[in-house]
Amino acid sequence: MKPEEAKDAVVFKRSAQPLQWGAQVVLLASFGGMLALILFAGIDSLRAVRQIQSRNVQIRQTFLLRNRALEEIRSTLYQSGTFTRDYLLERDASRDETYRASLQTVRGEMDAALARYARSLDAGEEAPFQALQARIADYWRLLEPIFHWDPAEKLARTDAFMHQELFPRRATTLEIADRIASVNERELNTGDERLKQIFDQFRYRLGWMLALTLGIGALLAVATTRHILHLARDADLRYRQVTLAQGKLKELSASLVEAQEQERRAISRELHDEVGQSLSALLMELGNLGAVAPGDAELRGHVDSIRKLAESSVNVVRNMALLLRPSMLDDLGLVPALQWQARELSKRTGMAVTVDAEGVADDLPEEHKTCIYRVVQEALHNCARHAFARSVRIQVVEESGRIHLSVADDGLGFDSTHTRGLGLLGMEERVTHLGGRFELRSEPGHGTRLRIEIPLAARAVEAIA
Repeated sequence: MKPEEAKDAVVFKRSAQPLQWGAQVVLLASFGGMLALILFAGIDSLRAVRQIQSRNVQIRQTFLLRNRALEEIRSTLYQSGTFTRDYLLERDASRDETYRASLQTVRGEMDAALARYARSLDAGEEAPFQALQARIADYWRLLEPIFHWDPAEKLARTDAFMHQELFPRRATTLEIADRIASVNERELNTGDERLKQIFDQFRYRLGWMLALTLGIGALLAVATTRHILHLARDADLRYRQVTLAQGKLKELSASLVEAQEQERRAISRELHDEVGQSLSALLMELGNLGAVAPGDAELRGHVDSIRKLAESSVNVVRNMALLLRPSMLDDLGLVPALQWQARELSKRTGMAVTVDAEGVADDLPEEHKTCIYRVVQEALHNCARHAFARSVRIQVVEESGRIHLSVADDGLGFDSTHTRGLGLLGMEERVTHLGGRFELRSEPGHGTRLRIEIPLAARAVEAIA
């Protein structure tokens, strides 16, 4: 291990320790206090806003109730004057009761309006209203004697009564009602002033709470930022450690694959050169033995039986050697090896396999030939064993310094987003190790299409470097 890596490992172990209990308590208390302060400020603000709104609604409703009551008092007062005038000017005695009933109705409405107004009064507001009540009581007492006048008295006293008693009393009563309306307006303005005071207090309290929250938040932000920066440095160190480990794992995996290919090549050659030659020599000796004793039928039968076993062994060894590492991949190139593989699979399974190769050079780098061959080998194995495909098409194209491979089948297909076996992972790892791109598309019932793209120039530059 390099000194820098050793140093990073030591720091990584030290920084990977969990946070101390004290730091956790401080962070929890800080954030908890911050949230509690914000919650308190929010609740207090909502309470103040609700208080302001309730007070405003109360002031407006009280003003409207008093104003409607005064308007009703004025209206009934005018109506009473009208009914009184009509009663006094009426010469038909049979209609006196009608006017008296109308005046009683108007008086009932006026008393109801006075009662509603009285219920809305606050402490200290009774004096003007009591004066209004006294004037109204005097007004009704003034009207009581006129219902006992006979027609002659009505005729003689009506004009003087209306101009000297009725109209002046009504005007005085209406003047008091107007003064009360002015008092109501002043009360409305006073209520607005109180609301303004409440709002100013709320604004001051909210500003103080905001300043306190911002101060605590700034302190907490500084402490949290320092801690987050420390965690970021630890996370960056962990990331570099993980990246280094992944790089070493990829290098190890590539070394294992290369060692596997070397071992397969060695075993294939050993089978072909040693075991194959030995079996070929055995066949020659068996031929010589059959020529020495041509007349011995029993010996001839044993020799033929041994020859068949030897020929079968030769075929088995040959197939094993070809499956491990076909010699034609090294001797003839990629395209003949793929064509041979397609023919062999078609013979064994009956599946139609076609190979379409355009402009593929014979002197491809060894790693590229091996990668493409193994990808096709694994793909064909999956087509025959899992997809149950009837036909497979293999396309290999070399253009613009890149090798493009496509393997498409008409098999059962699968869900490629959730299903990835070791074979597919091995193919993808081979391709990505060479700087290529691996793409797999498949849907249940619609077959599978595998595409890879491997750059040639990048590998050549890397090899030169």
